[in-house]
Amino acid sequence: MSKIRVLIVDDSASVRTTLSEIISADPDLEVMATAADPYVAVEKIRHEVPDVIFLDVEMPRMDGLTFLKKIMAQRPIPVVICSGLAQAGSDTLMQCMEAGAVDVVTKPRVDTAQFLQESRMRICDAAKAAAHAKMKGLKKAAPVMTVEAKLTADAIIPPLSDMRRDSLIARMPVTEPIVSIGASTGGTEALREVLEELPATSPAILIVQHMPEKFTGAFARRLDSTCAITVKEAEDGDLVMAGRALIAPGNVHMQLVRNGSRYTVKIVEGPHVSRHRPSVDILFRSTAQMAGRNALGMLLTGMGDDGARGLLEMRQMGSPTVAQDEESSVVFGMPKEAIQRGAAGRILPLSRMATEIINFGRNAPRAAGGAA
Repeated sequence: MSKIRVLIVDDSASVRTTLSEIISADPDLEVMATAADPYVAVEKIRHEVPDVIFLDVEMPRMDGLTFLKKIMAQRPIPVVICSGLAQAGSDTLMQCMEAGAVDVVTKPRVDTAQFLQESRMRICDAAKAAAHAKMKGLKKAAPVMTVEAKLTADAIIPPLSDMRRDSLIARMPVTEPIVSIGASTGGTEALREVLEELPATSPAILIVQHMPEKFTGAFARRLDSTCAITVKEAEDGDLVMAGRALIAPGNVHMQLVRNGSRYTVKIVEGPHVSRHRPSVDILFRSTAQMAGRNALGMLLTGMGDDGARGLLEMRQMGSPTVAQDEESSVVFGMPKEAIQRGAAGRILPLSRMATEIINFGRNAPRAAGGAA
């Protein structure tokens, strides 16, 4: 297969150089060109259309959001926002996602070897996922998958033996319903569409959306301002309760924990799992072990296989499970993997996910007097 061609648009020469080195080192990617601002980028695009654009937000002459809107209106091309952490607290990032950007990464830093390595993985994965995102008027080839060893959820939460699983299922009490959702590329808009349709009385929701550190806070605040339910970036020990959605912070994992009659979340550090931190597999496995049939598992759009293994474990523990269908997915990687593994009890379009959550909350059995 031909290499994925990337156009880098950033006013910093050092960022353009570092990004170029990272992208060029991946055998599946190549840097088509770089540009110091959108005006230069337009000239590059006129000569050759890239597969993916890495776009800075703050630039002279024209800001990234304005340029992004022009791209989407005139010639849609998958765009990955490449931003510094200083911009994460503003609404600009969410405006970029709403305008059509398919992913966001932080600008690479070279201060530590570990951070640079993690930046390489995240940037290259984002480029490959974006190149295969569904954009209006564009047809995409099959995803390029990189084969490499990767840690599973076993690194954080030990798996259950068959005997232990059967024992837990038999002893699992009825509790308040919980919904665990995983998403990646295209997930910010998918989650917005689902959560904005939910009433304030919806069951408790836990979310892992693959996003960098700090950006998840801005994402949560944006959703909280438009949804009937409360949406917040999760903190260690947060109570899992009806009418609230907790979003895992970037760069750490989130687990469901049961404390007596209550559910809370635990925020833990640890290695990347299924190439991600936070990992959907970590959330799903902990949900399977803590809530079992009292939880609904939902896997939305995204590239790779994070969440497929965990969703299967949820189904094995008696949880109803749902995967987004191909037609409505921006990238059909994660849902497809879950379907192929037999993890998805149902396959639904994005437009029916909110109804699925509402019906689950309405029909789920309740323990007498609340959670047991």
